[in-house]
Amino acid sequence: MNNKLSDIINILFIPILFVIAIWFVKGFELIYSTPFHEYGITSLDINRITGIFSFPFLHADFNHLINNTYPIIILGGIISSVYKEISNQVFFFSYLLSGTILWFIGNPEENVIGASGIVYALASFVLISGFIKKQPRLAILSFFVIFMYGSLFWGMLPMPNKISWEGHLSGFIAGILIAIYFRNKGPQEKIYNYELEEELEKERKDIDINYIYKKDE
Repeated sequence: MNNKLSDIINILFIPILFVIAIWFVKGFELIYSTPFHEYGITSLDINRITGIFSFPFLHADFNHLINNTYPIIILGGIISSVYKEISNQVFFFSYLLSGTILWFIGNPEENVIGASGIVYALASFVLISGFIKKQPRLAILSFFVIFMYGSLFWGMLPMPNKISWEGHLSGFIAGILIAIYFRNKGPQEKIYNYELEEELEKERKDIDINYIYKKDE
């Protein structure tokens, strides 16, 4: 039991650490009545560029916080389990790129807070990577993401509410870029026996051709 718990903690270490951090920030705000919304991100404002690093840790209320907590745990767990050797890099790039892209394409009149961009980046990474690598297991994960976060695509459309669709879109774009960057990392497309035989036969013919060419010289 302890070993299983230890394995789970090891797999989810970074997502759990991030979730603890965002809940700690919200708790600090409530206890000391000190909102940190001023540390959100405002696009194209050079004075608020540091918001790229701080805005994912800030949330408007507990509902906002909870809605970002469980997807980070679930998606972070999927990525940490399947993409073990690059999972930390994927999470870090999701955090950094989602905010950076938002700073460039967001609404300069809005102050954006929340980890939704990271959620969209993680979901997008799983979705796109599953199709790029052409592995059945990863493709299933991709469809799982589509099923579980069916509203994923709607969240990237302009809507008359307080939700930053630009933040969601920025995260989704970040996930695509990360999936492309790590396309040769993690689980790869399986090569079946007949494909190996064809490859070996091709290499054998190349050797024969080279041998004949050199022999004629």
